[in-house]
Amino acid sequence: MLEQMRQLISSAALLPPGSHVLCAVSGGADSVCLLHALYHLRPSLKFSLSAAHYDHGLRGEDSTQDAGFVEQFVSLCCGEQRLPDGRVLPPVKLYQGKGDVGKEAARTGAGIEETARILRYAFLRRAAQQAGANLIATAHTADDNAETILFHLSRGSGLRGLTGIAPRRDDLIRPLLTTTRHEIEDYLRYYALPHREDRTNSDDTYARNRIRHHLLPQMQQLNDGFLQNIAELCDTARTDQQFLQQLAQQESRRLQRSQQPIALER
Repeated sequence: MLEQMRQLISSAALLPPGSHVLCAVSGGADSVCLLHALYHLRPSLKFSLSAAHYDHGLRGEDSTQDAGFVEQFVSLCCGEQRLPDGRVLPPVKLYQGKGDVGKEAARTGAGIEETARILRYAFLRRAAQQAGANLIATAHTADDNAETILFHLSRGSGLRGLTGIAPRRDDLIRPLLTTTRHEIEDYLRYYALPHREDRTNSDDTYARNRIRHHLLPQMQQLNDGFLQNIAELCDTARTDQQFLQQLAQQESRRLQRSQQPIALER
């Protein structure tokens, strides 16, 4: 799995040497795997690493326990790293934040999920600035990408909706985007890494959870290469989208150059 991450990081230029990446850690399986993997990749890929956890204030004591778990995990598993060549890498520093998503959603009239996303990314960018990080890593996986495509298709989608989750968008990187949830579970078992389970992930009230629990498994039963096929579709759609955007920009510039000023008679 680490080699798969290396290939994506290299092909998409996610982590140039000298970068400082802030890893978003919820405490769930995907983010624990991402932080642990980045911790072990940082010596060879030559980047600095910090971590961040945001408490959305939505799940009471469970949220408090998530924050405590992440703090303990970072302290125990991401400490000072001594390398065979004598170098010593510093421990990973954790940045923590908390908000009241429910209150903010009521104030703005926006949905809970959208409000949570806005507040979380606002915190991550503040934490990145505080840490001196130029990149933020999130634990989106190949399964998340497939779920996103299926969600877009269910609502109706054009070419843009088929591009899925990009490996990099501005300062956001997704080093696990070619890694499946099954591979992440194998990684956690291999290293005996603990993680937290968010009980809302089993709630089929949310459309994405229904896709995850029912539709995606059915698609994988039809074709066990479904996740790879989705990834290839996203790559093709993204290439086509970029090409069409370039053509549109070129045509726009051509039209602007061809326009002649209009002389007004007095």
